[in-house]
Amino acid sequence: MSWTKICKATDVAPNSLKKFWIAGGIPIVVANYGSGYAAMPPVCPHMEEPLEESGVISNCVLTCTKHLWAWNLQTLEMSGTETEKPIKTYDCKEENGDILAFVEAEILYDFDDDDDMDDDAFFNKSS
Repeated sequence: MSWTKICKATDVAPNSLKKFWIAGGIPIVVANYGSGYAAMPPVCPHMEEPLEESGVISNCVLTCTKHLWAWNLQTLEMSGTETEKPIKTYDCKEENGDILAFVEAEILYDFDDDDDMDDDAFFNKSS
């Protein structure tokens, strides 16, 4: 494909995420991390949690509040001790007030069939 307009820059408030659908029915979440934008699949690479609902952005770091996986949106590096997989993104730019993404094909994640929370002491604490 090519550069595709996703939305207006003003459609996504600073430090927030918003989901959009582009041609071909591809869902994309746009993150405004204050000093730039990122375009990515709409789910966390961990357990398919919708990022528009569970994603929080602070100091350029996107955190999925479901299991605390986090990524620096400027560098795309994993952040924090819980994160085990990188986040995938589309090339993204702001041009003339529009947010554009370079989309060749929909980005998908390979999810584990097993629920890894069984091995996570944090989630197995007794009340």
